[in-house]
Amino acid sequence: MEIAVASGKGGTGKTTVAVNLALVASRSGWRACYLDCDVEEPNGHLFLHPRIDTSRPVGIPVPEVDMAKCNACGKCARICAYSAITCIGGKVLVFPELCHGCGGCALVCPQKAITEKARQIGVVEVGEVADLDFVQGRLRVGEAMSPPLIREVKVERPNGADHTVSILDAPPGTSCPVITAVSGAEFVLLVTEPTPFGLNDLELALEMVRELGLHHAVVVNRHQEGNDSARVFCREQGVDIAAEIPDDRRVAEAYSRGAAAVNAVPGYESIFLRLWDTVREATVDGRIPKR
Repeated sequence: MEIAVASGKGGTGKTTVAVNLALVASRSGWRACYLDCDVEEPNGHLFLHPRIDTSRPVGIPVPEVDMAKCNACGKCARICAYSAITCIGGKVLVFPELCHGCGGCALVCPQKAITEKARQIGVVEVGEVADLDFVQGRLRVGEAMSPPLIREVKVERPNGADHTVSILDAPPGTSCPVITAVSGAEFVLLVTEPTPFGLNDLELALEMVRELGLHHAVVVNRHQEGNDSARVFCREQGVDIAAEIPDDRRVAEAYSRGAAAVNAVPGYESIFLRLWDTVREATVDGRIPKR
């Protein structure tokens, strides 16, 4: 089972939900793995405190031109949609930071003057904490190409065993990194907050998961009694609310100490256990069961 936790904007509590959900899943007899796919700013480790056992570099193939073979025909430049390789004044220039690693330039080169070499963009780190597997990606500072690294993080997820669940902590927003992270998930939890900004960006996230055809539901974080804006919005959008997490100062204090709510705040383990049971049942038919 693969569950992605996403949000239309940053700061809604996405990592809080993902971390605590992974912890309660691992305590419920499942082989659980937390994957931090927010590779530009991974922070799940701040609350899980894992032991990192292995670290491996991740690179993408970028072109290298043998000018002794090149006749400056320009076919490589014409096929590149990102201007990572160009032909100027009879010379071919390569801009590795713009390259998406598609290999098209090498394929179309009639002189076979282009080969590929790996350029490191980040690392994938694998470890564990108690009975929970842990995987995270770290993008190198200055890099803009996070999807290849996110895909490598997902490669490390456990599979093939009964009672296996992966909790993917996706990047915020609705752009390519998020789509890479949530693609293939059996269920997506969209975390929002009951504010105008939160609901505006939730609408964008809903459009994304619907376009991808993914089963989904909403988690309302920092819910306040008397504020029904998120409930009204979800009712109008026809989307289920999987959980409402109270606006609780104790959770914020635990967060500032680097502690997970299920470990530090009484009553929150039961909240996330109910969320876990709800999501587990929802993977059967794609909707939150009515109670």
